[in-house]
Amino acid sequence: MSNPAITAVADRAAEEFRARHGAEPAGVWHAPGRVNLMGEHTDYNEGWVLPFALDRGVVVAAARRGDHVLDIRSRQAPGDPVSVPLTSLDAGSVTGWAAYPAGVAWAMRAAGHAVGGASLVIDSDLPRGGGLSSSAALECATALALADLYEVSTPRRELARLAQRAENEMAGVPCGIMDQTASLLSEARHALLLDCRTGESTPVPFDPAAAGLALLVMDTGARHALTDGGYALRRQECEQAARALGVSSLRDVADATQVSGIADPVLSRRARHVITDNQRVHAAVALLEAGDLAGLGPVLDASHVSLRDDFEVSWPRADAAVAAAERAGALGARMVGGGFGGSVIALVPASEVNAVFFGSVAAQFTRRGWPPPRCLAAPPAAGASRLR
Repeated sequence: MSNPAITAVADRAAEEFRARHGAEPAGVWHAPGRVNLMGEHTDYNEGWVLPFALDRGVVVAAARRGDHVLDIRSRQAPGDPVSVPLTSLDAGSVTGWAAYPAGVAWAMRAAGHAVGGASLVIDSDLPRGGGLSSSAALECATALALADLYEVSTPRRELARLAQRAENEMAGVPCGIMDQTASLLSEARHALLLDCRTGESTPVPFDPAAAGLALLVMDTGARHALTDGGYALRRQECEQAARALGVSSLRDVADATQVSGIADPVLSRRARHVITDNQRVHAAVALLEAGDLAGLGPVLDASHVSLRDDFEVSWPRADAAVAAAERAGALGARMVGGGFGGSVIALVPASEVNAVFFGSVAAQFTRRGWPPPRCLAAPPAAGASRLR
């Protein structure tokens, strides 16, 4: 465990566990958040995505219990502990933040894994609502913890599926498989090309620092929640667009000009975004494999325009951050995540980080009277692991 920040979060979780339960945790597990370099809203359309793991995430300190109760506590929600008998778990039976870890226990048991009671204490250094997949990190850290505690031998790809089911059916978020797969399977200094239909994933070299670049993750401070309806509506619109084109999924449409066959202009725009963002994923992979990281800039820009205009999930602070970053010398920038709030990424020369963020983006927020944004370093990191 070489990352001092992760070590500090693990120490806090273990200390909280001792304070709450009067004993040492049996272990501490960490799962990272993710940034999606390219391919937004393509995952649930069975397309391709290109995420990578952050060096920030969620930590779970845990131990077995003998009473078949799941006791869940979080340092981010100190006044809201949840204790629930495992036998009472069912889809939708737990709400709020605890639905994510409780959903994992339910999904694992529903899949036939002999998971019993557990005490979980959670801590995180990942901004919630920032579009960096804190929910999937929580699910994946919980899944690893329960699998280790109860000696469940399950491939990580299957754990990702179970974590996705937890989010879909317990938390009620119709997400795809990208976030959970990125959290569990990512490699350091690589992005992860994921085929969301087949589940096949391939690491792709991605090391901005070695190319003299930096990828900034700028949290705009505008919070989003994927349970608020906008995300589900976009998914429904994509399904309607696929039916209008006579395909099972928009993944099966390779030519964006085919959207002219959709009578509804809104559905046509939604389909065009998905089709072209799938194309941008493959373009980004080709650039990375050729070592042309700077060439990603225009691809990032095109994705943001598509998300803003065709998919209509951007928000004012994201648009302002993208424009300000580009004026200050960013090679490219775009919103990331489900949309309606969260974060923006910008690819910048390493020497221009302060000029782009402090001199331009933060200054723009100040002029508009918005709370200052946060800037996170984003070196591509390894996936989830047991820390101790």
